Amino acid sequence: MHVLLRFLLLLATSRRRPTLGLFDVGSMDMRAMLTDIDIAGHINNGMYFSLFDLGRFDLMLRSGAFATMRRNKWTPVVQAETITFRKSVVFNQKFTQETRMLGMDERCIYFEQRMIANGEIYVGAVIATRMLSKKGPVSNADIISAVGHEVPADLVLPAWVADWRKNTALPGTRKPAPHFWA
Repeated sequence: MHVLLRFLLLLATSRRRPTLGLFDVGSMDMRAMLTDIDIAGHINNGMYFSLFDLGRFDLMLRSGAFATMRRNKWTPVVQAETITFRKSVVFNQKFTQETRMLGMDERCIYFEQRMIANGEIYVGAVIATRMLSKKGPVSNADIISAVGHEVPADLVLPAWVADWRKNTALPGTRKPAPHFWA
């Protein structure tokens, strides 16, 4: 994680922030730091994903899911992610990061994340995640049951997200994935 100091600060301050439900929208006020920007003077495209990691961890911490993950020795991993840029967040600019669970399918839990500045969406992303244990992937049903939050009836994964995931997935680790350029 490129933002280790921010993560440690997040851990240290999370108990003072209001608790959230797993299906609530998490919000974090941030500022573009010198370590976030590239030669063009705005947040580097790859850095957004590291900052989005913080948003997901904030939601997990404040909803109690992180404690459940640690207790069960589960490790969160990203399986796929897509990002769209609308405007640049520049050095020292204040912005808000918002994170919400978008939905689930039989394998992944999907998050939608945004960088908001001046009341506008600057950057948006969708991230497909899984939880792993030493025995392998943890089912979403086991995750939701262990965390103890009820899935809202209106939480339906948008069809375009399911199509995106299906169309961009690589073969599973037990299947061959030969390298050649078509």
